[in-house]
Amino acid sequence: MKLDMLAFGAHPDDVELGCGGTIALSVSQGKSVGIIDLTQGEMGTRGSIELRREEASQAKAILKVSIRENLAFRDGFFINDEVHQRAVIQKIRAYKPEVVICNAIHDRHIDHGKGNRLVNDACFLSGLTKVKTQSETGEKQDAWRPKLVLEYIQWNEIEPNIILDISGFLDTKLEAVKAYSSQFHNPNTTEKETPISSLNFIESVTYRAHNLGRLIGTQAGEGFTSRQPLSVNNLNNLIR
Repeated sequence: MKLDMLAFGAHPDDVELGCGGTIALSVSQGKSVGIIDLTQGEMGTRGSIELRREEASQAKAILKVSIRENLAFRDGFFINDEVHQRAVIQKIRAYKPEVVICNAIHDRHIDHGKGNRLVNDACFLSGLTKVKTQSETGEKQDAWRPKLVLEYIQWNEIEPNIILDISGFLDTKLEAVKAYSSQFHNPNTTEKETPISSLNFIESVTYRAHNLGRLIGTQAGEGFTSRQPLSVNNLNNLIR
């Protein structure tokens, strides 16, 4: 299956928080979108592998993405080496996305920056014909390099290189985020509080989107950075 867009997250819920609105918008435009989680989030203070898997499945249905997979790397301990790069390359070559979206370039959680570097490196290596990989069924895979790699914004405030207008899709993003009920604010829970379980954090998802929207004169936005220069072939494409 060829996808238009493939979003990677170090943990289940990273993609929803970072670019859930972008995914919902893209699906509404007829684009085929997939999500790949690098880990199962097993080191998280709250929840379990099984519960996070159920929550990820619910979020997949809400966002209406074509596929969602989990590479089951070790949460907290995966590294950017050949073994992990080849696993990501295999998925990039299997789905041949034009656009890849990945974790923030640096962040509070160490896995986010590691995930960013791993996916960026894999996107480059995936375009090298001398890097040989096979599909899950043993077939030789062709080289493939996405045309665009974007990095979403997470805990840290990072100045975006581009802001996408997600007006009309913020509610869908919030619904997908809240599918991870084990992770976020619940005044009735007896589980230990975490940095992302506060009321302020879940409210920040909305006020960040509104603030990014304010910067571009719209209702809501999601910001991204890019290691490559962003370009258009028609200046009118920059006009909202």
